[in-house]
Amino acid sequence: MSTLQVHVEGIGLWSPALGDFAALRAQLRGEPADAPAARPAAAMLPANERRRAPESVLLAVEVAGQAVAMSGLAASELPCVFSSAYGDQSISDYMCATLAAAPTELSPTRFHNSVHNAPAGYWTIATGCHATSSAITAGPASLGAGLLEAASLCVAEQRPVLLVCSDIAGHGPLGEMTGTRSPFGLALVLAPTVSPRTLAHLDLGLIPHAEGQLRPTPVTGAWYETNPIATSAWPLMQNLVLGEGDCTLAAAETLALRVVLETPV
Repeated sequence: MSTLQVHVEGIGLWSPALGDFAALRAQLRGEPADAPAARPAAAMLPANERRRAPESVLLAVEVAGQAVAMSGLAASELPCVFSSAYGDQSISDYMCATLAAAPTELSPTRFHNSVHNAPAGYWTIATGCHATSSAITAGPASLGAGLLEAASLCVAEQRPVLLVCSDIAGHGPLGEMTGTRSPFGLALVLAPTVSPRTLAHLDLGLIPHAEGQLRPTPVTGAWYETNPIATSAWPLMQNLVLGEGDCTLAAAETLALRVVLETPV
């Protein structure tokens, strides 16, 4: 089992239940937390872009902005990895329905926003980022795959990397298939070395042939169970609040990623 070590310098989070990482910390400590706005603010986007951008872009940009602001680093200098299990399910449902009924009425703008790397494009243009960016998907394993991609890039390039993993609610037949009933986004700024900004250390170990290593999350009716990405992220989010712990994330159909988290001394 090979190991990667990276350090968390920023955390972003948004769901209809929690508007940022501070709200998650308050919830887990049994403290009151402010309810989030009805939709992600995505303040990093210019006003005109915010009005035109689809929900998937607003969600990804919101959590990315939170994580970068917490890190104190310049967004324009951060390579970024955007991961999503299903992309913009709302636009995908619209396009399938339109192509089936009236294909000549398909909106070029909505088609433009349907591509899997649309959030990465909006983010890099808005922040003036010329560093490398990528968009990946691995279905329910998209968080683990994204974390593996971002950590590998961080260690290989020896520079901080932004990871964004997000999915909006599904619509129509696609939504029934994916089981994604509400939006959720998580972002991490990872760094290759310890700094005064370090919030946590992550040791990442690959586990091949991991079919038996991944335990199903117990069904409790909690808010995070309405989104597969949030469900897979829940153990890691808890550990980030606690400052310690380990969990196992799916990174592919038969590949797992063991994540051991420690608070810097």
